Amino acid sequence: MPHEATMSCGRDRALWAASQAAVWAVVLVFALILFDLLRHGLAGVSWSFLTEAPRSAGREGGIGSILVSTGLILFVALAATIPLGLCAAIAMAEWLPSRARFARFARMSLDVLSGMPSIVFGLFGNAFFSIYLGMGLSIWSGGLTLACMALPLFVRAAEEALRAVPESYRAGGDALGMSRTRTLLRIVLPAALPGIMAGIILAIGRALAETAALIFTSGYVGRMPGALSDSGRALSVHIYDLAMNVTGGAANAYASALTLIVLLILINGVAVWLTHHGLYRRLIKT
Repeated sequence: MPHEATMSCGRDRALWAASQAAVWAVVLVFALILFDLLRHGLAGVSWSFLTEAPRSAGREGGIGSILVSTGLILFVALAATIPLGLCAAIAMAEWLPSRARFARFARMSLDVLSGMPSIVFGLFGNAFFSIYLGMGLSIWSGGLTLACMALPLFVRAAEEALRAVPESYRAGGDALGMSRTRTLLRIVLPAALPGIMAGIILAIGRALAETAALIFTSGYVGRMPGALSDSGRALSVHIYDLAMNVTGGAANAYASALTLIVLLILINGVAVWLTHHGLYRRLIKT
């Protein structure tokens, strides 16, 4: 018995060490990427860089119009993803039996879509939104294509968050005479909000980082968009174009990439703060 206890303790220590090494490896990768972007791109980031339009194919000027286009594309994507995805997650978690054939088929479809290459979404978005629906290369077309890409991630994350809410919460609502819908809105959804917010963060990350799909749907135009029907160059597309197609564009490519990373960090930070300090508590109280 003492020998078995010693072996078990050794395995626990080895597992703990391996887990710590994995965590530090992930942190190191992020730190190295951030350090490289800071070393090459920090000098190029300024207020004028963030507000001016690009000039000379992006070698000069800034990314003001690019940021506006990126924000509009992201807005369209989230406006389509969040309500549709949340309704689908609620249906799969609360109304459909987990072992029902349709529910299993829906989950399998979402998993397949999550792993589908972005170029396939780009071709679909170009054929359906740009050509069939007549949207052309526009912010509408790009945003809706990104919504198709973000939906699987968000639906699965929101469904798991809803399923993680203890059944005792629902039983408590029943005991108080609350309808199933009222229990869902007042008890289950607020309790699942941290997981739902995590799904939104994943959706934002997928949308902001996408390049291939947007080349086929929102286009390359770097001017300031006047409407959602205009073409707009997303920040990720701008980085790709500067790095691959524009001679002498490496400096602005690094500065743009650093801006994109900072945006992702700020969005994640705001989402976490709203979840744990503001929005989550207010919803629980109501």
